[in-house]
Amino acid sequence: MGKNYVDIERDNGETLRYRKHANGRGLIAHGAKVHASALVEAGAYVEPGARIAAGAKVMRGAWVESDAMVGHDAVIEAHAHVGRAALVGSRARIGVRTHVGDRARVAVGALIGDDESIDDDEAVATDRRGLRLAA
Repeated sequence: MGKNYVDIERDNGETLRYRKHANGRGLIAHGAKVHASALVEAGAYVEPGARIAAGAKVMRGAWVESDAMVGHDAVIEAHAHVGRAALVGSRARIGVRTHVGDRARVAVGALIGDDESIDDDEAVATDRRGLRLAA
């Protein structure tokens, strides 16, 4: 039986230990909290201090940075990036290759399309079709 963790050295020489999540085999850093029912696919990373709620999905190649929160049943599509301390509301969907900036807030149920970018500190809400609502 193979080991259930991976050590990765950062550019500054610090080593972080990641464990493989039982549901999807994605890499979860020590200090992150991921609900057992969440899916974190292989090739996805969840950094220290991040929290992934029940039923959420973090797809292949996605990256959830430190102290970010992903609400229940939210979906972070392939190769998307959720910045430091960002909040993704319950049932929200972040599209393929989309970037959510640091401390950004995505509303409950928001639909963010593919290849979009949300600025640092920006708050975003959408209607059911994914069109952004005025703030």
